[in-house]
Amino acid sequence: MLKGMHLSLLVGPALPVPVPKPVMDALQSVQVTSAAGSRSGFQLVFAVSNNSPLHTLLVLAGGQVPWLRVLLLVTINSLPLVMMDGMVTRQEISGSNEPGQSTLTVTGEDLSVAMDRQEFNGLPYPAMPAAARVALIIAKYAMFGMVPLVIPPIFSETPIPVERIPLHEGTDLAYVQRLAAEVGHVFYVEPGPLPGMNTAYWGPEIKLGVPQPALNLGMDAHSNVETLSFSVNNSGSRLPIVFIQNSLTKFPIPLPIPSVSLANPPLGMLPPLANSVALLGDTARLSPLAALSRGLAAAAGSNDTVGATGTLDVLRYGSILKARQLVGVRGAGMAFDGMYYVKSVTSTIKPGEFKQSFNLSRNGLISTLPRVPA
Repeated sequence: MLKGMHLSLLVGPALPVPVPKPVMDALQSVQVTSAAGSRSGFQLVFAVSNNSPLHTLLVLAGGQVPWLRVLLLVTINSLPLVMMDGMVTRQEISGSNEPGQSTLTVTGEDLSVAMDRQEFNGLPYPAMPAAARVALIIAKYAMFGMVPLVIPPIFSETPIPVERIPLHEGTDLAYVQRLAAEVGHVFYVEPGPLPGMNTAYWGPEIKLGVPQPALNLGMDAHSNVETLSFSVNNSGSRLPIVFIQNSLTKFPIPLPIPSVSLANPPLGMLPPLANSVALLGDTARLSPLAALSRGLAAAAGSNDTVGATGTLDVLRYGSILKARQLVGVRGAGMAFDGMYYVKSVTSTIKPGEFKQSFNLSRNGLISTLPRVPA
């Protein structure tokens, strides 16, 4: 591996352990993808031969161990970071006539895949708001080091048992994601911060916090990106309108819902104008709190019209760019400089290189900050 960087691979049924040296020597490449709005995934490519110990891994992952867990650790300048903690979902062997040129490709996803294997239809949750139901569901996966981080929605209601008792529908993952979509929240499982520990986050997509080191473009020796391109697409900008029914007159009252909130502040000084209106007519039959939650869900991310894509070398950048966090951009001009939300990052590790490709987004042009922090 590169100077100043060390990769560790741990594999095991429930508690992963370091793989033997022959397995690490056969590892040709590692790819890890992390993105907002979808599961994280990984792919490992090994060189195999007829007497390779990797055939044992293939047999185990092929069905003898249904919960084969993979843990990837990257240490850069003595600072360890958990890149992935997930489970194997697929294995492929590509044969070759040349000795030692066959490859084994192991594909997997983060530990949320463990929540999507068993249905629990009909399980009741009396007098439990959505946040309490989510916390109870995540607690079942403590054996994987899954720690719940649940943020209740702004508009939350507790169902009264004599009127309605919520029932579980589908798998744990499907039910938790449905509850999140109803109130404009997101759900994902993020590895770390310690090896073997995972944070199961259920809450709003927060676009706040300490930004990562800035991405510098066209700044000579200070440039730390290989490519960086920008786009503006206003076709999806819309203003959702919910209807709240007056209990006395039974007349629905329209209420527009802005896309900007405390968790989603404006990252651009010139926000886009909505080019369409989304009428959520079915909200009139809901309670006012449920209708407002549905409106927030429709408004979330609808005005992220500015996007950027690029690639970087991790050692030149100085750290690992992480998804679901903020990052600054400098040297791209007045319209595109400023803070962005990292939508997705794909990390590729090969002998002699560690590169990342990324996608950024924000809800307006021109930076809201007088100076982008380095």
